[in-house]
Amino acid sequence: MAIEVDTKDCTALSDAELAEMADLCADGPFRYEAGLLSKQAAAWVLVTLVRDSGRLKGFGFCTLERIGGTPSVLIGLASVKRTAKRDTVLRAMMTDQLRRAVLAFPDEDVLIGTRFATFHGYEAFKTLTDIVPRPDYAATGEERAWGRRLAKRFGVDGSGYDERCFTVTGDELPPLVLDYESLRPEKLDPRFETFFGTVDPAKGDCLIAFGWALAEQLEKLV
Repeated sequence: MAIEVDTKDCTALSDAELAEMADLCADGPFRYEAGLLSKQAAAWVLVTLVRDSGRLKGFGFCTLERIGGTPSVLIGLASVKRTAKRDTVLRAMMTDQLRRAVLAFPDEDVLIGTRFATFHGYEAFKTLTDIVPRPDYAATGEERAWGRRLAKRFGVDGSGYDERCFTVTGDELPPLVLDYESLRPEKLDPRFETFFGTVDPAKGDCLIAFGWALAEQLEKLV
């Protein structure tokens, strides 16, 4: 049975679906519970659910909005089950969210922003351009400003965000990140891992990252 993807309004999430999401997270490192997931459903606009043979294998809360006039897709709490198909599940989730972006913002480049707990999360950005932070690159003042905007949008207290490193100091609670463990971490640029030297997910730390989906790439999704 093929991978099935459904992106819908968070208001349409049922209690049964929230329970499924909590069950998925119970096998992951952060074990997000149904109560927290319900709060996330109230905080975000859309949720993408990815199923394989009818069973939930991944999900991600997101919203499509303009930040200072710039088309943006913000991905909140997301989790992919550690299975042999998890790369396919992640790709399906990201593709569906990008497809919705081109429908909402035709003929425009779109900023994609989220939070990672480990460098494995960068696999979600494989198709993006001008990723920040990235190896051997010093972020510009405007890119650091984007980091601050995203931190604010994610509800991060200003004192808890380091704009030089794009890192967030946690509050001893599980970080609300795109939780993913790569099947082939050796294929990721190992230099991405250096950005997480001071990040301790056990304390709630994370990193804010973003990149650009170009209009000509997005057009291929519709």
